[in-house]
Amino acid sequence: MSHSYIDSYLGQELTLETITPLYKNEGHEIYWLGIDDETAFRCNAYLIKDNDEYIIVDPGSRSFFAQVQERVSQITDLKNVKGLILCHQDPDVAASMIDWLDFNPEILIISSARTNVLLPHYGRSDYEFYDITEDNSYSFKSGRKLTFVEAPFLHFPGAFTTYDNESSFLFSGDIWAALDITWNLTVSDFEEHKMNMDLFHLDYMASNVAARGYVRQLDGISIEAILPQHGSIIPKGFVLDALEYLKNLRCGVDLVYSDLSV
Repeated sequence: MSHSYIDSYLGQELTLETITPLYKNEGHEIYWLGIDDETAFRCNAYLIKDNDEYIIVDPGSRSFFAQVQERVSQITDLKNVKGLILCHQDPDVAASMIDWLDFNPEILIISSARTNVLLPHYGRSDYEFYDITEDNSYSFKSGRKLTFVEAPFLHFPGAFTTYDNESSFLFSGDIWAALDITWNLTVSDFEEHKMNMDLFHLDYMASNVAARGYVRQLDGISIEAILPQHGSIIPKGFVLDALEYLKNLRCGVDLVYSDLSV
């Protein structure tokens, strides 16, 4: 029987020294690895396990590599990490790819073609690359799949999100990210959380057209939870509110060139 643990963390304080399970079902598991950084820009790294295959979503900066590595080691031997999903190239998302490649040169880098143009600037280009713009799904040996949904200009032209078909979790990268010094793992008050998302989205996201265009791509997809790279996880009870937030979001050039808005 499948089980999501996300709602059980509502209002709970976490022990940040250990990994946090988010989902388990017959060999398919998802963990919040977290980063123990008490700032508003706290970063979330996640681990997807499918039997003996392990993939890290947005592994983070080099300064937190040792911490993420230690938390992964609580679950499996580090050599079992097969791939890294990098939703875009920013250092808080992707810089530790260098450390993972130093540890295991065969690790798979999963990202978009536009992102891959910039990743070699971290110092290595000798890696196996999985281009999500050529194949928008990734299959585990079990047959379970990850589906990649492109999110151009939110906030990078090559940005994308990752949908885990087994759990129905959406790993959203910087979309629905929030800045919150009084952080909790799970959102419990969406109206209050919108203000925290505004602190990020108004400056970093391109426009309402980009936001609405992305939401349109999610039509027909059942989402159990939204797992962003900054801020708190949005549980199922607030998913529709989160979609409406993006549809109505005015940000970026909408605000900078407000006199040109239609």
